[in-house]
Amino acid sequence: MNFHQAPVTFVGEVSIKVGNLARSLSFYQDIIGFQVLEQTDSSAKLTADGKTALLSIVEPKNVIPKQPRTTGLYHFAILLPTRADLGKIIKHFIQIGYPLQGASDHLVSEALYLSDPDGNGIEIYTDRPPASWEWKNDEVMMTTEPLDARSVLAEAQDGSWNGLPAKTVMGHIHLHVAELKETEEFYTKGLGFDVVCRYGNQALFISDGKYHHHIGLNTWNGIGAPAPQDNSVGLLSFTLMLPNEEKRNSIVQQLKNIGASVTEEDGRLFTQDPSGNRIQLEVL
Repeated sequence: MNFHQAPVTFVGEVSIKVGNLARSLSFYQDIIGFQVLEQTDSSAKLTADGKTALLSIVEPKNVIPKQPRTTGLYHFAILLPTRADLGKIIKHFIQIGYPLQGASDHLVSEALYLSDPDGNGIEIYTDRPPASWEWKNDEVMMTTEPLDARSVLAEAQDGSWNGLPAKTVMGHIHLHVAELKETEEFYTKGLGFDVVCRYGNQALFISDGKYHHHIGLNTWNGIGAPAPQDNSVGLLSFTLMLPNEEKRNSIVQQLKNIGASVTEEDGRLFTQDPSGNRIQLEVL
């Protein structure tokens, strides 16, 4: 099953704020391998296939550095089509000497972790076959073990890195939130996701269509963490891709039923979670 197309609800585009657009463009093209789809003096949309925007970067006026201990972006996660693609980008990082912050085996996936020049977190990963995922009582088994990098590199064989493959998608997003009780209600009763994994009382993972997770939520920046200032580096918004207008209308009603706000801006619908993370509701 494809967990990033209709009828599944999934994360389409992530928009982040950066401190210097030119510096970020250089990083996201040369280090990560995106192409520029659109660009203005203060923003750019980035793509892997030349058609679909996966990441938007925006330089706000009077931008300030990323604020610690706040809600917002923990990381966005770029999903590569194959394990060989992960091996190729590992070779690329080794060749250019770019530092990674982590490399993990999560049972359901294999992942690399790094940050952009402003400290925005990035995961680059590939999924293991869904048939190999272990489910128990509607929860998927995930853990964090060291990545077998040699095995992944072997998959790449002599293949060279040529940027992000065309079939790359935004696999998931992981957010810092202020608390989990109301947050869980918002994402499940409001947006219609299912909880598929819990890490004690500090984090939960939610998805649609039995994916291992489309959204991660954690309180690792502290219970009651405040939202960052509007001009701070970090998350601007992310887009949820909905299969049809009927699904969006249903979600809008569910959000109103739990007291969440839904606003229209230039023909686009937005909501925000209890921690202030902004979400666009878009129909495929």
